[in-house]
Amino acid sequence: MIFGDLPVSDTEGALLVHSLRVGARMFKKGRRLTDEDLDALKTAGFKTITVIRHEDGDLDEDSAAARIADAAAGDNIEISSAFTGRVNLFAQQHGLLVYDADGLDDVNLVDESATIAALTPFEVVQPKQMIATIKIIPFAIPDAIADSCASLAGQNGGLIRVAPFKPFRAGLIQTALGNTKQSVLDKTVRVLGERVETLGGAIALERRCDHAQAPLSDAIRDINSSDCDVILITGASAITDRRDVIPAALEAAGGKVDHFGMPVDPGNLLMLGALDGKPVVGLPSCARSPKLNGFDWILQRLAAKLPITPRDIMRMGAGGLLKEISSRPLPRANATDSAVTTNPSAPKVAAIVLAAGQSRRMGAANKMAVAVDGHPMVSRVVDAVLASKASPVIVVVGHEPSVVRGILDGRDVAIVENKNYAKGLSTSVIRGLNALPDDVSAFLVCLGDMPRISPAQIDRLIAAYDPVEQRAICVPTFNGKWGNPILFDRRFVEEIKGLTGDRGARHLLDIYPELTCEVAMPDDAVLVDIDTPEALAKLAG
Repeated sequence: MIFGDLPVSDTEGALLVHSLRVGARMFKKGRRLTDEDLDALKTAGFKTITVIRHEDGDLDEDSAAARIADAAAGDNIEISSAFTGRVNLFAQQHGLLVYDADGLDDVNLVDESATIAALTPFEVVQPKQMIATIKIIPFAIPDAIADSCASLAGQNGGLIRVAPFKPFRAGLIQTALGNTKQSVLDKTVRVLGERVETLGGAIALERRCDHAQAPLSDAIRDINSSDCDVILITGASAITDRRDVIPAALEAAGGKVDHFGMPVDPGNLLMLGALDGKPVVGLPSCARSPKLNGFDWILQRLAAKLPITPRDIMRMGAGGLLKEISSRPLPRANATDSAVTTNPSAPKVAAIVLAAGQSRRMGAANKMAVAVDGHPMVSRVVDAVLASKASPVIVVVGHEPSVVRGILDGRDVAIVENKNYAKGLSTSVIRGLNALPDDVSAFLVCLGDMPRISPAQIDRLIAAYDPVEQRAICVPTFNGKWGNPILFDRRFVEEIKGLTGDRGARHLLDIYPELTCEVAMPDDAVLVDIDTPEALAKLAG
């Protein structure tokens, strides 16, 4: 890759390294410079600019990130589109994030230019939660580096996966001494029940017995004969040795003790065993509390049907000091809203499809119903949006609303009618904004007469959206020209609602150049709308 300062006249086709204000416009870093751009730069007084050019054997940052992400993503992972050399991985299931930390290090050790960052292994994740990000540091890397990283990341079906929690039935045994209060046992059932239910399980049955080897062995055999997947035992007295009551009772019942003790505090005095292939867990006394403890880490793996070996337990010491972590209570249902929502997650981006206009320049025909490649124009646009990551999809109708409704019948869209459509485009945009759900982060404004728009182009806009990095407006470009649809952060809703007449929200790009991100597209579909019979004929030709 060639990097350096060049005379403006020598930079056609090069990528801009630093964002520049060029007259009233902002040229963002990574922009591929066109002849028109060079004229604008010269007019603005630029003599030289810093650019890069790819050389043979280079792979651009987005392609490299996508290649590594595709290899790294295992089961139950959603992959975002690449943008600025970054691809994010999101969980598709409620479960545990699973990957080999050494394997992750191996990828990151290939070269400084290619990186993977992930949440902690075996962390509980929620659907749509971001769990890892692949970032290419420079604008391009050698193809060989991308291949090496992808090869390592793709071993065993993908470096990173989510093991989903699966329904399970737990049998609970509680031992008691003469002074044990029944209210304490009742509370334990409630706390453990909530903990188990959070992971998709249920306490299917409970037994109570004296804290002695013989009655406990009988209770273990009884529970084992029932239809349960795991046996949990809480003792009136904590387990202090492999020869104590609970381990001895398990062995007397025909089971075995696989491991006793763990380097997690609270939770040190945990026993893990098995009976007839069924996991048996002797709980530490801290399991009676809803606060996070070592038992949670064991229960989470059992709920995800992951094997647990003594070595797995003995390696839990890193991060195993939990006493001071007051912000991590369990079960999750009792966590505060802020604790649950602080995890970065995929933004919810809605789409507003404008299909209300009178299409006067098309003649007598309603252009929304005009066939393009055998399908009504509006259905091609709506189907592309539905196949993208945008959700929900809101379609604004006005002129001949029954025609458009009939075309879209059966599709998963919300149709709203703009009775003031004759007053201009702004009224349809505002009608769509009024229908947005409260939980969307951003929205796309899509024109119903752009039949070549693809789901991949829409997803590329969504991937570019990042208000934290000042990408609050995302506009597609082809050869430096702005097109549609345009994505806006929700912060602009009220400002857009002030529009009047036949005017959209494109003027915001000039008002907020520092918040506008230009997203280059591989073809001119984002520039093609069909307003006249001549344009339709050209498209067909």
